[in-house]
Amino acid sequence: MLKMGCFRPFLNKQTRTSTKKIRKPKPWKFPRPVTWSQLVQMRDEFWDTAPHHGGKKEIWDAIHAAAEADTELAQAIVDSAGVIVHKPDMTVCYDEGGTKYEIPRYVLSEPTNLIQRS
Repeated sequence: MLKMGCFRPFLNKQTRTSTKKIRKPKPWKFPRPVTWSQLVQMRDEFWDTAPHHGGKKEIWDAIHAAAEADTELAQAIVDSAGVIVHKPDMTVCYDEGGTKYEIPRYVLSEPTNLIQRS
């Protein structure tokens, strides 16, 4: 029974304790062709501003580290940080308090229309 004024995260116990297994994102296409340097710049801008959109800095840091790791290490990082992976490609995650963290696909993988240097 909840007492008046108590906070209860919207995620139930089962959801908090079971996270989806991380997998590589499916192939995707950016709205316009993009170079590697443009992609790196967009990623840097995202990570620089992500904590300002809410959530905990330590969760953002864990998601950032996981995004740059292989899938096995990424799984270990999110598990140890208490990150709940809602979508296996990590585009939607939650912390244990129920705060949502949305990560754009361009941060997690390369688009199929990435312009290769010649």
